[in-house]
Amino acid sequence: METDNQRFNATVQPNSAFLAELKEKLPEFFTRENSFDLEKFQAALKEKNVSELSEGYQLNFIGKDYARRQAGEMPTTVIVPDEDQNNGAGKNSQNLFFTGDNLEVLRHLQNNYQNKIDVIYIDPPYNTGSDGFVYPDSFEYSDDKLKEMFGMNDDQVARLKSIQGKASHSAWLTFMYPRLALAKRLLANDGVIFISIDDNEITNLGMLLNDIFGEDKFVGNFVWVRKKKGSFLNKQLRKMTEYVIYFDNDGSHANFGEKAYSDKKQPIIKRTNSLSKLSFPMNTIQTTLADGIYKARKARSETDITFKNDLIIKNNKVINKIDTEAHYIWSQDFLNGELAKGSKIWLSSSFGFNVLRAGQDKRFKAPSSLIDAKVNVGTNEDATKYLEDLFNITGLFSYSKPVSLPKYLINMSTWDKKDSTVLDFFAGSSTTADAVMRLNAEDGGHRKFIMVQLPEKTYHTNSDGTEIPTKGGKAAYEAGFRSIDEISRERIRRAAAKIKADNELTLPADFDGSFKHYRVVKPNRIALERIEEFKPDTDELVLDTVTAFSSDALGVAGNASGEQTVLATWLAKDGYPFDVDVQKIDLAGYQGNLIENNRLYLIREDWSSKCTEKLLNLLGTHALNLQAVVIFGYSFNLNDLRELENGLKQLDGNVSLIKRY
Repeated sequence: METDNQRFNATVQPNSAFLAELKEKLPEFFTRENSFDLEKFQAALKEKNVSELSEGYQLNFIGKDYARRQAGEMPTTVIVPDEDQNNGAGKNSQNLFFTGDNLEVLRHLQNNYQNKIDVIYIDPPYNTGSDGFVYPDSFEYSDDKLKEMFGMNDDQVARLKSIQGKASHSAWLTFMYPRLALAKRLLANDGVIFISIDDNEITNLGMLLNDIFGEDKFVGNFVWVRKKKGSFLNKQLRKMTEYVIYFDNDGSHANFGEKAYSDKKQPIIKRTNSLSKLSFPMNTIQTTLADGIYKARKARSETDITFKNDLIIKNNKVINKIDTEAHYIWSQDFLNGELAKGSKIWLSSSFGFNVLRAGQDKRFKAPSSLIDAKVNVGTNEDATKYLEDLFNITGLFSYSKPVSLPKYLINMSTWDKKDSTVLDFFAGSSTTADAVMRLNAEDGGHRKFIMVQLPEKTYHTNSDGTEIPTKGGKAAYEAGFRSIDEISRERIRRAAAKIKADNELTLPADFDGSFKHYRVVKPNRIALERIEEFKPDTDELVLDTVTAFSSDALGVAGNASGEQTVLATWLAKDGYPFDVDVQKIDLAGYQGNLIENNRLYLIREDWSSKCTEKLLNLLGTHALNLQAVVIFGYSFNLNDLRELENGLKQLDGNVSLIKRY
């Protein structure tokens, strides 16, 4: 027997995801049979005087249709909660960490995080030919099925399958397309996405993002100075920079670049201007000079100011009226108008004026497209040194980004929205999580992170069973880390501890330095065999089907029962957050799972007539008010299922029964 998701995936076409999104936005162009009414749509375009002509310029690559189809598929994995972590250090945390294939994780997040992610930052594989990237997804369909799904001939099928295990441009684009398409649906209407990339794929990535997000969402490319000095061994070009591509979903947000502090010169003097006089009323000049009386003085250069009377300073303000003369660019009327608006005049320690104009930049400037040390963003060398100090291990990660890079980008876009949710589905060493925690510690924010990392092994096993560290994984393996995700989670713990130690006196009491952990896992052979053996039209059960989804049966850590795995998977499917309160309800000895007092999940086996009687009694007396009862079909025999179904139909209330397989 197929699962519900398997049946759905068998019908998916390359444009299924697009049509689903189109129907959500424009339902009036779909028939009752769920077909798109092209003629009606074309007529609407003509009525609105919209040209249907385009330049015909688009990105095509081997595997594009296959990638589009992947973006429309349902997950075939289950979400296994790490009960040890989630009931321990992560119990009260709102941060999430997923171990698993990011494509599957993104599929799982489609319902409970659609349009809820404020910032996405990812650092995907660069496809350099030496970074280990090969197209990882296997083509699970037969050649005949591929021909049927995509209308391919033999040659086209061969070309599609040729990218498997390759590091070509087409392979990289086929890998990235469904992940970015799914990420787009998660991004809030005013959300932003930043993607680190180098020269190898920046052009293709830009075109891919235009294809998925739309050209009008493109803001620009940041240039990040990643090295203090390039390699002198390269005779053609010493590469010292990489890029961050930036797309903004609505384009209206004002980004924070740098503060316009009083010592940031915004002069009102220009030496080529004529000398003019300005009078500053009392208490209108701010300064960092110490309290006291500063004698009148004459200008010593063309950019200096003549102060015609003494300055009396108290509590960081010039408290008396001041008459001055200089090569000003402002008139007295203009100065008076600016002061009336709330502009601030600052007197520097060198007796020069700096101006912070009201309403012009709201005390910040838009960021420069250059990201370097001038904006306090470090390099790869800084990242390496930081990780070595944090773990006391040399060579743990070779090309990790410095915390200051994602921190700069996240701060840029969430300076006025400090409860934002930040997603990184190529977590690596969890630099992004570190950045979110540091930013919260600095400004008292409550940003949340969601990290996703593949459990990529730091070793491979020889034919004789011996373990050999992978290239680049030796230091991690020798330190006891068997996979990258283990390092990633440990990085969060150590970074949080360091932040707490460094900010002991100023750290907010509700600082979140932990995470809830989930593993996204494919059901094992035993679970799949039990599913295949199950026949819903008989009164026989395949015993212990639920148990087959426990963490022990799936071969992962965490002490999750099969019921907890199925429930976590379904709650995500039904749009509930991962911290939703689950209440246990007793139904004649059977434990049900009540969510928000209106939805009941029945997953475990041993349902009986007594359980049905108890549930119907609670509903009939309105002690329980439900909208839906959701059951794990494998746990119910035919007679018990019919009895429950008929009983719910006889109630006055409209309680729907949802059967899932």
